[in-house]
Amino acid sequence: MENTLPSTTKMNYGTLTLLVLFVLSGIAAFVPMPHPSAAAPTDLNAADIAWMLTASAFVLLMTPGLSFFYGGMVRPKNLISTMLQSFVALGVISILWYFVGFSLAYGDSWHGLIGNPLTFLMLRNVGTAPSPALSPTIPLILFFAFQLKFAIITPALITGSFAERVRFKGYLAFIVLFCLFIYCPLAHWTWHPDGFLRKWGVLDFAGGTVVHISAGVAALAGALVLGPRKAHHGTSFSTPNVPFVLLGTGLLWFGWFGFNAGSALGANETAALSFVNTNLASAAALLTWMLIEVARGGKPTAMGACIGAVVGLVAITPAAGYVDYGQSILIGMVGAGVSFMGVHWKNSRTRIDDTLDVFPCHGLGGIVGMILTGVFAAKVGLVHGTTTVFSYHLLGLVIVIAYTFGVSWVLLKLTDMLFGLRVKDADEELGLDLSQHEESTYHVDEEFEKTYRKELVS
Repeated sequence: MENTLPSTTKMNYGTLTLLVLFVLSGIAAFVPMPHPSAAAPTDLNAADIAWMLTASAFVLLMTPGLSFFYGGMVRPKNLISTMLQSFVALGVISILWYFVGFSLAYGDSWHGLIGNPLTFLMLRNVGTAPSPALSPTIPLILFFAFQLKFAIITPALITGSFAERVRFKGYLAFIVLFCLFIYCPLAHWTWHPDGFLRKWGVLDFAGGTVVHISAGVAALAGALVLGPRKAHHGTSFSTPNVPFVLLGTGLLWFGWFGFNAGSALGANETAALSFVNTNLASAAALLTWMLIEVARGGKPTAMGACIGAVVGLVAITPAAGYVDYGQSILIGMVGAGVSFMGVHWKNSRTRIDDTLDVFPCHGLGGIVGMILTGVFAAKVGLVHGTTTVFSYHLLGLVIVIAYTFGVSWVLLKLTDMLFGLRVKDADEELGLDLSQHEESTYHVDEEFEKTYRKELVS
């Protein structure tokens, strides 16, 4: 559609951000940084490198997959905006991860809480040499690339909670703050060799805590801070494009093999175990969600199958490399059942407008996965007669949930104060595609557009 809507404010924030980025890129281009190379080819494992390159590409594909998954669940007038909120994280988080994010997550530990921002600043000390602590058989730069994909998709997951009403520049500011103050600390706590949760023995194979619980809890905070959408002219919030959701689910399922099996950091038996567990849990959750629909007197739906499959992937993520095949099926089924009840309770008993059910699906799914990891983890789980790991999992969950919700709430309020988080009523009614991006996938009624212009001027 031709861009006809006038811009009502000058994009000064865009000019300033562009200037800052240009200055930083100049510094990065002309300030030399050491990038150590492997001392000898025998320091690296070719099979591990090949698999991790492939897994990194798989995980990257998950973010476009998420954009289709979420895009299919919103109204057509918000389709482009919703999909772009996922895609733009590919750019924003990649640059942030290069400059300081990777260092905050994996740099020299400060009391197990956060990494030294100077350790890997602008990929300082990151090259083709392996790191004995982080990447013993692959180049550290490949470990950087693999972990980047996790950092990208986590804030993108949050977008489903405030879809159809969030201001784009406010969203961009929030994901930067989220990455710096929530994602990087959680990654350090959980995955850095000196992180305090890791030292406690908390097991999170591929991101149940770092990715899904953090995104789900932040999503809940986002839904509460922004408030519910407005149903203009009696319109409903129904799903307009189920094929998009099916496509997105397929891409997510495909990419999740890299997400989980890649977290073995090599072409080894743990990668094979987690690969199969990933598929079994998702398959079990897909069937469970559909059967619950039927048991409740409804019809099995494509939407239910897709949501169930994704919830199964979420639930198995923290446990994928630690549990047996049959246990992965049970984890998928329990995750689907709990998330289904969470969605139903949210919709029937609360006024919380978590647009695409991010907390019931990712938050609760991740919580189920972390608890059941403590139950079933090989040799150290509750079923093996030890309580230490399970107890620390419960304590870790409390800490992560409290920290993520509290800090997210503060960051959302700060972002709202500085940039504004919620669009105007007129913008919301017109749709975010046009009001935020001056793009659209459908024709807008001329009379409606005139009304919008009048409301905008007034």
